Amino acid sequence: MAVCAFLGLGVMGYPMAGHLAAAGHEVRVWNRTGAKAQAWAQEHPGSAAPSVEQAVAGADFVMMCLGDDPDVQAIAEQAIPAMSAGAVLIDHTTASAELARSLDRDARDAGIGFVDGPVSGGQAGAESGQLTIMCGGEADSFSRAEPVIDAYAKSMTLIGEAGAGQLAKMVNQICIAGIVQGLSEGLHFAQRSGLDPELVIGAISKGAAQSWQMENRWQTMVEGKFDYGFAIDWMRKDLRIALDEARRNGSTLPVAALVDQFYADVQAMGGNRWDTSSLIARLERDK
Repeated sequence: MAVCAFLGLGVMGYPMAGHLAAAGHEVRVWNRTGAKAQAWAQEHPGSAAPSVEQAVAGADFVMMCLGDDPDVQAIAEQAIPAMSAGAVLIDHTTASAELARSLDRDARDAGIGFVDGPVSGGQAGAESGQLTIMCGGEADSFSRAEPVIDAYAKSMTLIGEAGAGQLAKMVNQICIAGIVQGLSEGLHFAQRSGLDPELVIGAISKGAAQSWQMENRWQTMVEGKFDYGFAIDWMRKDLRIALDEARRNGSTLPVAALVDQFYADVQAMGGNRWDTSSLIARLERDK
């Protein structure tokens, strides 16, 4: 059993920290809104720390699950100097690969390990402890962290050196953007053609068109229900990171760029907190 600090108790971090505690690890949590950390401590075995420094002091592993690059940078600047030599910092935030490489350098200078480990699986995956985690960093830090992170992971893969986990998460979001738009257009077309969506999905989901999105979201999309996890605001943040990286590495992402603008249209409709499957709402708005 390990001593773990968990920094950031949003819709993902709150249950992830809970799985660590349930697995028997000693868990200290910190959140910018202290009341949320106190609520977590009342619900789970573990404690709420009043500061980042007190949360990470003496911890074997420090997990961060925050919002965007500036949040990660600010909290890491407080955490790294207060961490014990030989500890491992694990960033589960979806952030830039550039930041991951910078944090890795800072961690090395401080005598600690670092793993960038963005997650996929959404709120449901965090709550069920079935997240997919794409990692970058040194093999030793990864192998030490893996049995601890197993408390909330379905799978955990070391992709390469620091930053590789973030790059793999960008690939994930690029793929999802295209899949959700394609499913939205297909369902929109089926409805406008007078077809029964359930019969259509029942037929095509047995073939090459099948996807997780189709299996899990087609019905809620048709019903116009978009309260199922990962919000458009966060998806646009992730796509911004991917498109910025594409400009740096010279890759061409026309579909991802287009879908990002489609998500901007849904935001303009008031759908900032709708889940990513709400792309269909943009197509159906003039029905």
